[in-house]
Amino acid sequence: MTKEQFDAANVFGKGEPNVNFAQYFIGESYLNPLAKTDNLFLANVTFEPACRNNWHIHHAEKNGGQLLICTAGEGWYQEEGKAAVSLQPGTVIVIPPNVKHWHGAKKDSWFSHIAIEVPGEKTSTEWCEPVSDDAYHQL
Repeated sequence: MTKEQFDAANVFGKGEPNVNFAQYFIGESYLNPLAKTDNLFLANVTFEPACRNNWHIHHAEKNGGQLLICTAGEGWYQEEGKAAVSLQPGTVIVIPPNVKHWHGAKKDSWFSHIAIEVPGEKTSTEWCEPVSDDAYHQL
């Protein structure tokens, strides 16, 4: 998919450079907030080719976690100790709380997903180590 094709398919828009979380990403990512209330935040997150976030955990004592709704391009999602899952538009990933994982674009594709933080009690995000180039390039 060319950048022009991706831009046409990315109906929620690329947004602005994701500077507040750049330290937790390899490559460039962009954030387009779509809705925020007292207990819900959702945003379209766009990854340039080969961009991925670090391993991370959405902690919660009750409920919590994250939902990813893939909207454009192709990407990867992986939970610790499991095989990576290929992501395409229409794929929905339910990430339980307290599960270490990462997500991002494939090497040759831009990628966008809507990220939804699931409301819960005593929630926090723990950012962990980067996904190694060796592990990523084996996908």
